[in-house]
Amino acid sequence: MEPVKVLIADDHGVVRRGLRLQLEQEPSFAVAGEASDGREAVRLAEELKPDVVIMDIAMPNLNGIDAAGQILKKNPRCGVIILSMHSDESYLVRALSAGAKGYLLKDTADVYLVHAVRAVSSGKPFFSPEIAQTLLDDYMVTLKQRGLEDSYELLTDREKEVLQLLASGKSNKDVAAVLGLSPYTVETHRNHLMQKLNLHSATDIVLYAVRKKLIS
Repeated sequence: MEPVKVLIADDHGVVRRGLRLQLEQEPSFAVAGEASDGREAVRLAEELKPDVVIMDIAMPNLNGIDAAGQILKKNPRCGVIILSMHSDESYLVRALSAGAKGYLLKDTADVYLVHAVRAVSSGKPFFSPEIAQTLLDDYMVTLKQRGLEDSYELLTDREKEVLQLLASGKSNKDVAAVLGLSPYTVETHRNHLMQKLNLHSATDIVLYAVRKKLIS
């Protein structure tokens, strides 16, 4: 089995070395290259065709989120993991909208890096647990301020299954195959759960699932 090819993009050499050392301890990973700015990351991603790109969010010349968007336009199957100091929702929304599959906080990246690369390389999302807790805390404060309640328990068992599968990166067709349903039925469940939870996009579905800790 071919090792997972990883491109590391960070403007600090010491960070790149640390990430490389950690990844190279895993025989199933191979570091294909390193980039020190966003434009170089885009160029190397096109040249090296990595399976996973680990991308610092604050990159010179081209920021990590915009670089991720460019990489994924050319190679949608590449898994991008964003490294960030920021745990607030606005950065996570931007990263997910660009197509990133993973989001790691820099101060705990060493703990979760290997798990994140494994997950993202197989098409699954991965987020630092602190991200989920921050999003949940903010969400509960917002609900309290508005006098609302979380609507998760209004979902049927089937809608909960569909929600989790969609949030884990599966398409309607994939979900249909897993649950033995037609794509039309899955789309109906998707529309119902989005209405009940007041969600409006695929990004909203992922954010909600992260808050509820339905996905890593």
